[in-house]
Amino acid sequence: MRRGPDAYVASYLLAALGDNSSPSTKDIKKILDSVGIEVDDDWLNKVMSELNGKNIEDVIAQGIGKLASVPAGGAVAVSAAPGSAAFAAGSAPAAAEEKKYEKKEESEESDDDMGFGLFD
Repeated sequence: MRRGPDAYVASYLLAALGDNSSPSTKDIKKILDSVGIEVDDDWLNKVMSELNGKNIEDVIAQGIGKLASVPAGGAVAVSAAPGSAAFAAGSAPAAAEEKKYEKKEESEESDDDMGFGLFD
């Protein structure tokens, strides 16, 4: 089975976790072969050229910094146009209020309707 570059990066990280600060292509191929992944030399060479000689902790820290800039679900989108930031900021409290959920109180009547209760 063929996989994308994520398998190669993960294999590189696994090799680096095994006290191998500079994994070789042979190390990566061995890991990928052990789980039945057919090695694509183009992907392997690309990953090796990008990561070879770099401190893996620094690469991870840079990646986390990049992920911090990715918007997550529920975020208010703000345009770069002047004046739109004020509009987005003004609509944020309204959006937050819509997300509030009222906790429904459970009634014993709903259990009685079916003829049995959960803990009877």
